Amino acid sequence: MDNLFGDLRFGVRRRSRATACRAAAEYAGRWGWAVALGGPARVPAGPCRCGRPHCAAPGLHPLPGEPARELAPGATPHEVCALWDGKRDGAVLLPTGRSFDVLDVPEPAGLHALVRLERMGTQVGPVLASATGRLLFFVAQGTADKLPDLLYRMGWDDAALDLACHGAGGYLTAPPTALPGQGAVRWLRPPCRESAVRPPQARLLLGTLAYACHRGRQRRLAAEPAWLAS
Repeated sequence: MDNLFGDLRFGVRRRSRATACRAAAEYAGRWGWAVALGGPARVPAGPCRCGRPHCAAPGLHPLPGEPARELAPGATPHEVCALWDGKRDGAVLLPTGRSFDVLDVPEPAGLHALVRLERMGTQVGPVLASATGRLLFFVAQGTADKLPDLLYRMGWDDAALDLACHGAGGYLTAPPTALPGQGAVRWLRPPCRESAVRPPQARLLLGTLAYACHRGRQRRLAAEPAWLAS
């Protein structure tokens, strides 16, 4: 256990207790995030019972009123492995709305936005690719509460955007968790010391993400037969 932080590998299919413990210890000990133990990873049957749009941990996280098996930021490797003891298939979850919120967009739009943001020199934070075709951009805590006003100020409040924000009370599935038949969650932009502690303000990313989502929707509508688009 002394080498628990050694050879950490993200985005792999092997979901043993050892790899889950290494990842969870990294998140808690190195990046200072809370970590939660989720249920066994399985393909969700329909929308998550929590009712959140594009839930980032469908069927894996506790619901309000249910006990949460969590560790506080800074938990030791021994504490992490004690939580996972006997839970070989337990998903690794990160609670949102504490150290960070997450902007959630379709993967094609998110990839276009990510390229554009980096060409402009915008510093993005950690970015996750989910197993369900979504990209998750880590942004400053409190974004979920401010999102309607931010979209209004940017002129996107009346647009039909496939864009959600996960804040207080939410969870996201973190590497190395994988959903059977859908692959593993993976880091597109892994955390570093600066981005983990101080994720970017949402206003720096939101305009580009909203535009990419809008353009993606326009392309889909243009490609649909007229009887489907009507």
